[in-house]
Amino acid sequence: MRLIISLLSMTCLALPAIAQDTLTGDEIVAQMNARDDGNYVTRGFSIELTDRSGKTRTEKTIAYRRYFGDEKRTIIFYTEPTRVRGTGFLTYDYADPAIDDDQWLYLPALRKVRRISASDRGDYFLGTDFTYEEIKKEQKIESEDYRFEAKGAEIIDGRELLIVEGTPLSDDISDELGLSHVVWRIDPEIWMSRKTDYYDQNGNHARTAILEGVETIDGYLTTTQIFVENHKTGHSSRITFLNTDYTTEVPESLFSQPRLRRGL
Repeated sequence: MRLIISLLSMTCLALPAIAQDTLTGDEIVAQMNARDDGNYVTRGFSIELTDRSGKTRTEKTIAYRRYFGDEKRTIIFYTEPTRVRGTGFLTYDYADPAIDDDQWLYLPALRKVRRISASDRGDYFLGTDFTYEEIKKEQKIESEDYRFEAKGAEIIDGRELLIVEGTPLSDDISDELGLSHVVWRIDPEIWMSRKTDYYDQNGNHARTAILEGVETIDGYLTTTQIFVENHKTGHSSRITFLNTDYTTEVPESLFSQPRLRRGL
């Protein structure tokens, strides 16, 4: 299955610009989701949080991800500063859209694992301006959540980006995500969104995400930095990905609730 997806991605990378311009919204999103991100990866996150007054604090994590067939599992451990050390997040992202993904959060102060329900996936992740859903999807999109429409192209920083607008398929999904629609500006050279605008359920411009860095690491196109600004609160978050390693196998036993409690 993942080999087929990789071949699909390679095929579209070779398409001339005129062919890319004729892609539907669904086809563009399919190419984003087909991007090969390796069977497993280890990396650090440096999370810079800035409030409306310009005061900044930094948190650091170590994250591991592994595919189990078409199912993706991710576990994140906070390491700095002391007040958040030991906090952990575990997610099982199932390929079957009929099955709700499983997510758990461990807070050391409470000494218990809390399940994150599907209805909370649009909530902000641990004080950042990224949602639980965005942390889980890693620059990909849950295609079963939206109706997609291609909106042409736009030149940003000298790059021709394909514009796709996504509207939640139901009121329930809109409630879960807290969104009325999303606009992605997708670079067909890398099949990632360079700029994403999120609109709340009242149609107000809520957040903007900017892809600030991309590199090829161990043969895989990799996000190295991403920034999100919350237009409602004046708060912003920047994640810088550090020491990304696709070559070291991540053990299957790492992705469990007992390990989430135990930490690193």
